[in-house]
Amino acid sequence: MRLSTYNIEWFEALFDESDHLRLDEAPSARHEVSRRAQAEAIADVLRAIDADGITIIEGPNTGKRQSTVRALTRFAEWADLRTRDVVMGFANDTRQEIAFLFDSNVMQAEHAPISSPRAPRFDAMFEIDLDVDAKADMVRFSKPPMELMVTPGDGMSFRLIGAHLKSKAPHGARTPEEARAISIANRRKQLAQAVWLRGRVEDHLEAGDPLVVMGDLNDGPGLDVYEALFGRSSVEIIMGAELFDPHARHLLRPNQQGLPTSARFYNHLEGRYFQALLDYIMISPPLQAHQPKWRIWHPFEDAACYGTPTLCQALLMASDHFPVTLDLEFASA
Repeated sequence: MRLSTYNIEWFEALFDESDHLRLDEAPSARHEVSRRAQAEAIADVLRAIDADGITIIEGPNTGKRQSTVRALTRFAEWADLRTRDVVMGFANDTRQEIAFLFDSNVMQAEHAPISSPRAPRFDAMFEIDLDVDAKADMVRFSKPPMELMVTPGDGMSFRLIGAHLKSKAPHGARTPEEARAISIANRRKQLAQAVWLRGRVEDHLEAGDPLVVMGDLNDGPGLDVYEALFGRSSVEIIMGAELFDPHARHLLRPNQQGLPTSARFYNHLEGRYFQALLDYIMISPPLQAHQPKWRIWHPFEDAACYGTPTLCQALLMASDHFPVTLDLEFASA
């Protein structure tokens, strides 16, 4: 079985208000990429990774008239994907939904949110002291994580959480001082979300549930200078000692070299691209026994991608993030 997480930059901009694909030469939300070119690139990438289940981050919008499920179903049919069934969690107000495309011949998936004393449902509020002032702050997810129960045709059922944590970027800052203040505030809120999500992880660990946590966590060990103010990154909080992702663990090693990355952004001020590891697939101990194999489909760092020029170009045109896949071996019944 192959699972994947893929942040598709402003996927929603490729659909009209009735969820029909806009396959034209007008600009997409990707810089200097038309809507037709981005849609075709996304289709090429999804066919290439050939995953049985894909968590889509920044999926098409759900609103008064729009439906994430309808839009993704239409896209899958147009792109001739075998992952034509769609399930999603709680809709949000950001026009960037979290959804799961899957092949119903391989698995079934259903939205299955839970709540506990340590971690309420992700569409609720979470009480935590963010700034150590002995006063509780109420935290809400702008993009509530998606909680699924996944049942493969062969192999064990498992819980899957798809997440897109708050960005730490200082959007709207006009001075270095404002940028610093916004970055710290955003990191504080992101860490609160990580603590909330870790609470759910601990619920599943205590219950012995096989668990996959995947998505864009907008963070990683050592990613920015403000991490030292809080001691740990969001990734370290969520992962703890029990979950495993080899790319995240790699960042925790001293004197690490050849750091993996999953996203590539353009810095307009410097005229250069910079890269970061933001996308993860973490698994609990019951799944670590099933010969897991991870891969970041990076156009320049993955040799097979780099050696396939058409795929390399599609990855660059489709999104500023690259897919991450996980292969698990389940014995046939």
